[in-house]
Amino acid sequence: MKILVQLIFVFGLGISSCTEPPKRPNIILVMTDDLGWYDVGFNGNTIVKTPWLDSLASQGVILDRFYSASSVCSPTRASVLTGRNPLRMHIPTANSGHLKEEEITLPELLKKAGYATGHFGKWHLGTFTRSIPDANRGGQEKFHADYSIPTQHGYDGYFSTESKVPTFDPMLYPLTYDTGESKRYGWKAIQYPDSAQAYGTAYWTGENQKETRNLKGDDSRIIMDRVLPFIENALQENKPFFTTLWFHTPHLPVVSDSVHRGHYPQMNLAKQLYYGTITALDEQMGRLWQTLEATGTEKETILFFCSDNGPERETPGSAGVFRERKRSLHEGGVRVPAFAVWKNGLEGEKRVDFPMVTSDYLPTILDILDIPFPDQRPLDGTSVLKSLNREESQRPKPIGFIYGNQISWVTNQYKLIGDQQLENLELYDLLLDPSEKENVIREYPKIAEQLKADLSIWLNSVENSKSGMDYTPAK
Repeated sequence: MKILVQLIFVFGLGISSCTEPPKRPNIILVMTDDLGWYDVGFNGNTIVKTPWLDSLASQGVILDRFYSASSVCSPTRASVLTGRNPLRMHIPTANSGHLKEEEITLPELLKKAGYATGHFGKWHLGTFTRSIPDANRGGQEKFHADYSIPTQHGYDGYFSTESKVPTFDPMLYPLTYDTGESKRYGWKAIQYPDSAQAYGTAYWTGENQKETRNLKGDDSRIIMDRVLPFIENALQENKPFFTTLWFHTPHLPVVSDSVHRGHYPQMNLAKQLYYGTITALDEQMGRLWQTLEATGTEKETILFFCSDNGPERETPGSAGVFRERKRSLHEGGVRVPAFAVWKNGLEGEKRVDFPMVTSDYLPTILDILDIPFPDQRPLDGTSVLKSLNREESQRPKPIGFIYGNQISWVTNQYKLIGDQQLENLELYDLLLDPSEKENVIREYPKIAEQLKADLSIWLNSVENSKSGMDYTPAK
């Protein structure tokens, strides 16, 4: 009986018509940019200071085997919003393609269910302008077809950049650099306005609308300054809220002020900049949680946290024991730091070693809210609600990855990895060998053949999606 009562409270099941149904949970999907699996304290790093992330992770479920859908930025972001592998919608890599209007997105479905919806931070799923130069693709005629803004995909509003920005004073970069600094890697926060120039990008808040106010200082703080009013406005309107909060940190260029570099006095400049910007982000996660507590909504809010891929090469970022980094489909490129907190729905203070992926967000959230997916098109994600509560130990379907000419197929135990021609294949037992040191394909040829056959079927499905078959009839 106690469990039934809890289900009625959390999910609104079986409520009589004479009572007002309980408010649906708020949902916050936080994503960092290029944060390595080992770049946080809750995964064992004792150098980088992430006290707020560590505290939140300890209160929730730490996901020891959580994957980004790709080893680079844009594809992973597409998977979050659609529950699908990004190759199905022609987003194979960063700065390529755009989120198509034919796709059914999580914010669209939640907006229909009465949610206030907002996007904050990096977008990287299309351009914001056809008329003026902006970031990597905006304003260039050859990219006009890639114009795709959040309000076309279910968001009520947004405060977003097309792609990367410096992590401090995000609209600026120096006229000159000191030793150890560079435009690619990063620099100490600019002290004097006459020593800076425009970085060449913008924060957008609507069609042809650029933000010009409150753009100085730490970029994570600048983003959070917009997130908190969005939350407060939703609460005033008595609406549940859904937001994707996609920080730029610690994507290059990493820029940090003296306060945050000062947390790492014994480190060289490269580490001070890198770790400093992560600690600055951590402080903003503290602001977010304190706001939830102050408004009494922390228990009814679902907070997911992850990174979009592994750490960038030639940075202090670390994937820990895992092989390779960003742009690789080995574990270090796609296994990312992650946790989930939901006081009203998940038992906290535990770790789960169960394969999950960013494509799982959409089906999991729809499962929680008892909202059916309105279409028969293939989803690559699956609901992991039972797994988060340790009620399911086997993933019902494998996870497929494609990046460049690399391809991999991950089950509960094994990873088959090779090229898209399904040649030069290697097999790893991820339970016994998470560092992928020993290729066991000769020892287990039958397992490899079965995985290859399953992967081939999945590839055909992806190709069908790329040809437009999923969009008939049109949305």
